[in-house]
Formats: sequence, structure tokens, C-alpha cells
Amino acid sequence: MDYKGVIVGLGNPGPKYENTRHNIGFMLVDHLLAIGASRKNMRLEQIEESGDYALWRIRFAGAYRLLAKPMTYMNLSGKAVSKICGRHGLTPDQVMVVHDELDLPVGRMKLKKGGGNNGHNGLESIQEQLNTPNFFRLRLGVGRPEDKYKPISDWVLEPFLPENARHIPAVIEHACKGLDIFYRRGQGFATQHINGFSLEEPEGPAEKDDTGEENG
Repeated sequence: MDYKGVIVGLGNPGPKYENTRHNIGFMLVDHLLAIGASRKNMRLEQIEESGDYALWRIRFAGAYRLLAKPMTYMNLSGKAVSKICGRHGLTPDQVMVVHDELDLPVGRMKLKKGGGNNGHNGLESIQEQLNTPNFFRLRLGVGRPEDKYKPISDWVLEPFLPENARHIPAVIEHACKGLDIFYRRGQGFATQHINGFSLEEPEGPAEKDDTGEENG
């Protein structure tokens, strides 16, 4: 089958890491899987291929695409992404990586292609394995610790604080709408939608998308 791209949610496997900041990419993929499971027209199906990743096909934004969760742990995410691209003939510019971003607070998100990795081990691994930084990144804010002496490695492996955790469903929902816009209308429209998100501003009504939600 000819897939139009792959959405890779970054995270660490296992219940120990389920609700941690580092796993917000997994959370987005899980949200799309839940929608796909409830809507037959999205034709969700798991693909059994490798112990390095969990992989599904889904009809999303008008075409068949892949959803992936690397099972290699964060530091080796590139191994999984490289295998998926190789087996399905995908190029780096068909890869959308969804990941946690320290330099954005919870409730902010940004879309970009290429650029630096800001010390994110998952992104660095993917760049190394694909031999290019030129893949798309959907950066979901998790913020930095108030205690400047707290190790970042500890911070990202902790659950969200309760006052932030309550906002994560809205963040994930908006991000999924942004991906639908990206695939249907292009990077410019998607960037406007994604980068303009604010928890303080209610979203207005608009057209329905493949997530079953309103599209702003």
C-alpha cells in the first residue's frame, strides 16, 4: 500500500512512563487510535512488523497514513523511524514527529520542519538515523521546572502537575486538528492553527475533520 506519510509519537514504552511529560507524543497517537477505533471509515488496522515499534495504518485527512510509537525507548527512536521509512518507502519530509518541548509552556505548541533538536535525545536519534534534520516536528509544550537545579532528565520522566494535566486533552485535540489541516491544506494553514493555540482563548466553530472534531 502507498502511504502518504507517518506520524511518529515519541515516548517510552511501559506503564511506568504512561503519563509522563516525555510521553506526550504517545498520548497524541493514542488519541488518534481511539478515534480511529470508533470510526469505521478511518479503517484503522495494526501492522505487525517489528519489536522496535508499534505501527498502525489509518485513513486520516483523506489518505492512508501510518501511526507509529517507537518501542526502543527515547534515545533510540531513530532506529524505529529509519526502519519504518525503509520498509514503506517514505522520505524524511514525509515524517511528522510529535514530541515534548521544554521551551514551550503547557498549552503552547509549534510546527516546524528541520532545525535544531534542543538537546532532545529522541530527535537527535532520528536525525542521526535519517541523515538529515529535515523532517517535520510538532512540538508540544511541557515547560521547564521552576527549580533550576532540578535535572531535566528527572523532570521529563515525571507526570504533569495536576494544574497542567487537566489541559492535556485540549492540547492533544487541537494538535490533531492541526495535523488534519497540515495534510489537507498545507504547512502554512497548519502553522497558523497550531501556533495560535491558547488555553485562554475559546475556539470558534468550523468545518469537521477526520478527527470528528471542529476544525478552527
